[in-house]
This record gives sequence, C-alpha cells and structure tokens, in this order.
Amino acid sequence: MTARLIRRLAASIFVVWLVASGTFFLVALTPGDLASKMGDPRISPAARQRLREHFGLDRPIWQRYSSWLAHAVSGDLGDSFLFRRPVREVLAQALPNTALLACWGLFLELALGLALGLLQAYKPHSFWDRLLSGLSLAAYAMPAFLVAAVLLWLLAYTFPVFPPSHMAEPQALGLSFWGRLAETARHLALPALTVGLTGCGAVARYLRGSLLDEKRQAYMLAALARGCSKRRALLLHALPNALLPMITVLGLSLPFLVSGSLVVEVIFSWPGMGQVFYAAVTARDVPLIQAGTVLVTAAVVAGNWLADVAYSWADPRMRG
Repeated sequence: MTARLIRRLAASIFVVWLVASGTFFLVALTPGDLASKMGDPRISPAARQRLREHFGLDRPIWQRYSSWLAHAVSGDLGDSFLFRRPVREVLAQALPNTALLACWGLFLELALGLALGLLQAYKPHSFWDRLLSGLSLAAYAMPAFLVAAVLLWLLAYTFPVFPPSHMAEPQALGLSFWGRLAETARHLALPALTVGLTGCGAVARYLRGSLLDEKRQAYMLAALARGCSKRRALLLHALPNALLPMITVLGLSLPFLVSGSLVVEVIFSWPGMGQVFYAAVTARDVPLIQAGTVLVTAAVVAGNWLADVAYSWADPRMRG
C-alpha cells in the first residue's frame, strides 16, 4: 500500500508541474501582453517597450519559463502586475474565502446527496424513487451558472430572503463579531447552495446504486430475518458499507467542486479565487495566473491523493 501511495504522490507532483507549465506557455504564446493592456494610447512605443523590459516580457520565452520555475520552486511567486502586490499576498487574501465557500458547498452537497440517495434506496422503483431520480439527474445536468440564475431569481429578487452578491454589506463593519458572522452567513447561503445543488445529484445516484447492491447481500437478508426493520437495516447495516465507494466519488468530484466554486464566485461577486482569476486573465497578469493555477491544481491533486489514502485505510483489501 505504501509503495502505491508513493507512486501516486510522484504522479501527482508531475501533474501539477505539467498543468503549470502548460498554463505558462499557453498564456505566454497568446497574442498581446500586459504592456498592451496597460498602455495608454497616448504613451509612445518607446515607453511601452520600457514597460515590457521592466516586467521581463522582452526576454525569450524559455528564459522567462526557467526563471519562473526556479522562483516557484523556492516559493517566490513574483509580483502581481494588476494588483501591484506580491502574488502571495493576493492569494492569501482570496484563498480563505474560496475555502469557506467550497467547504460549505461540499457539506450541502453531501447532506443533500445522502438524503436523496437514502430516500431513493428505501423504496426503489416507486413513485418517489422515480421523482427523486429525475431531480437528481436534473441537478447533475444543470450547469452552475443556470442554478445560480434560478436561485437569484427565486430567493434574491422574487422572494428577497438572501442578498444577491458580495460577502457583506458596508454597514457590517460596525456590527459585533456575531453580527458580522450572521451577515457573512446570509451572503454565503446562495453561493454555497448553488455549489451543493450542482454536486448532490451525482452523490445521490452513486449512493442509491451502492445501497441497492448492499441490500441484495446475504448479511442484509440475515438482518431482516432476525426481525430488524427495513429502515434500521438500511441505516445501520447497508449504509456503512455503501459509503466506502463514496470516498472515490468524493475524490472524483473535487475538480468539479473547485471549478464550480470559481464560477459561482464570479456570478455572486464573492471575493475569492474566482474573482482574482477573472481579473488576472482579463489583464493578462501572468504571475497571478500561474500561481493561481498551480494552487488550484495542487489542491485538487492533493484532495484526490488524500481520497486514495482514506480508501486504502478504510478498505482492508487495499492494505496488503
């Protein structure tokens, strides 16, 4: 098991390097650069050239790549062209907000998915099973921006229960700690619900199938023969065994969770990595794009590797 996890870790590091390098060359080879974005029409070509030299954009691409790679390995992510600050400071300010949204979105995804999957597996092939299966498939198929638009129309404008955007209102600065916490929770509700709804369908479908497989096992028939109720047998006997494959499903859902969170942040003006990415791509801020891509890729790869570790620990067959 240890050798397999070490091989997966080495492969994960290679994936991070490959994605980061591909992003660097993709951005570097795209026509235009930051100097053309920042350059005022009244600025002379000589001034724009000095701007390119200042940011190192006049050097050959292989020199820029080797310099970036050496600095990245040492932990120096460079300075953001757009924000005029070190990239680490920009990411350190945005990353906690993205983590907050992703964690609550994942919590809602698992809670809704587990509830739907259990209800479907309790009475399979019934009217409620077909109805909830249709809702699960619809949630799985709908893109995040469409779910966000529906929630905004329903819960922010038609019935103004939650605020439509941002993380807090300006007047929240004068509130107490608990008041600011409640204000943040109100603004977090719609983005987190959007992330949760877009992922709960897959969790529900996988859990339903896994539970139906477990219900056909001999130990379930033995539990029912001993007088155990269907509900108790489903929750206490089938569910723990059915949750084991869900570790793999959770690992596979991490890329969609992260990408969905970034899209949702732009829609709801949530001050996280999505907003930073959008501004960086628009301004061709190469250091910020590179660092953000490496960070997001590393988070996804680390999550998948941790899912492998958890699965290997939970399944005795993988320990040999």
